[in-house]
Amino acid sequence: MAIPSLTPEQLEAARSAATRARRARADLKEKVRSGDLTLGGAIDVALKDDVLAHMKVSDLLKSLPRVGEKRAADVMERLEIASNRRIRGLGRHQIAGLKQHFG
Repeated sequence: MAIPSLTPEQLEAARSAATRARRARADLKEKVRSGDLTLGGAIDVALKDDVLAHMKVSDLLKSLPRVGEKRAADVMERLEIASNRRIRGLGRHQIAGLKQHFG
């Protein structure tokens, strides 16, 4: 299957959409990092926003204070969350487990 050719206008629109998505995810992580938003609140916000719902769970966890690569991986393993899971793909028990663990 060949990659479709895009016009310069379509390319620019795609670039700006990608930039907006990255900024929105970075803003959410910054709010969690600064304590303005809890993990549970961030998950609730992300589930309502299609752009934020595509963020990896591990990236969101690592934005929490005192949570790095190892602790995020340990929590995800304990709650049976795959390392490549996106927020949108979390089940209700996994969401409840994350909220309880970091609540």
